[in-house]
Amino acid sequence: MFEQECAAFVDAGHAVAVSSCTAAIELALRALELPPRAKVATSTMTFCGAVHAIVHAGLEPVLVDIEPDSLMPSAVTTRRAVRDAGGVDAMVVLHFGGFPALVEELADAAGLPSHRVIEDAAHALGTWVGDRPVGTLSAATCFSFYATKNLPIGEGGLITTNDPKLADKVRMTRLHGMSRDAWKRYLSSSNWRYVVESAGLKANMTDLQAAIGRGQLLHLTAWQQRRTELARRYDDGLAGVDGLRTPPWPRGGRHAWHLYVVRVEPAFGMDRDTFIEELAHRAVDCSVHFIPVHQQPYFRRLLGPDGVQDFPAADAMFEQIVSLPLYPSLTDDEADRVCEAIRELATGAATMPIPRTDSWRSVP
Repeated sequence: MFEQECAAFVDAGHAVAVSSCTAAIELALRALELPPRAKVATSTMTFCGAVHAIVHAGLEPVLVDIEPDSLMPSAVTTRRAVRDAGGVDAMVVLHFGGFPALVEELADAAGLPSHRVIEDAAHALGTWVGDRPVGTLSAATCFSFYATKNLPIGEGGLITTNDPKLADKVRMTRLHGMSRDAWKRYLSSSNWRYVVESAGLKANMTDLQAAIGRGQLLHLTAWQQRRTELARRYDDGLAGVDGLRTPPWPRGGRHAWHLYVVRVEPAFGMDRDTFIEELAHRAVDCSVHFIPVHQQPYFRRLLGPDGVQDFPAADAMFEQIVSLPLYPSLTDDEADRVCEAIRELATGAATMPIPRTDSWRSVP
């Protein structure tokens, strides 16, 4: 039932629950049946697991620089990366922080049809692109249910698609490539035989996780509304702070507000790391999303000098970005205290540390 309910939430024809969003991306890419070492474009400003999924699927990542406001690739940066790579065979589009990526525009810039595009929607359950919810804009969309995500189960992922053949491939591949799972084999009207049709993974979601997910889905709409309210409250509370840039709102569609990412610019008077340390002294825990993939030693070795060239926007933005606390149980008073602490840093005012409360959490 969890799969059907998730499919209905994003208006998709099919949903397949899996063990994580990382597994979902790998399974979706495998289902495209690309040739070995086919090139797959994706943002360099992403979680390393999303690029590991490309590698584990036997494919070659092509990293794309971002544009500073959305912290996501644009048509311009995508076109440049694809040109430098001599073309790509597929693309993983990231909806960073819940901001809606223009999937069709990016596919066109990469010279790809929609059935060669996978969406990384780990941050984007509840995001809309224009008048359509994220979940049906490409060959397959991959969601995360990790404990920090908008639908927190503790762990788990999901693939949605309108392609029944792709959904069937993922269902088989998520459980060792077997034609039938153990539950079906041991029903009283069944038998023990099965067939391994293809190379597969152990990447199914457990029944317990699905049961928790069904309960969490009942609260998702209210949680999404609360995230939006908190984003507006931060906008108001941080307005006019010199050297601090708040995140943009989409011109169309809907932001899921998984993250609220501010930029600490030179005019603020301190660097990003000092900003985080000073907020921590005031009991405000922040994080950074993400260390650009091309800066990681493993990927630099993997891609070599031709694959790791200049990513000026990602490098510059990484030095500035900070994710402020954002989760549905954050109270108005706590959000206001975050803003007050930032304003005090901006003016150099000395304050006593803010005592922690039971509801205070680090940013995911």
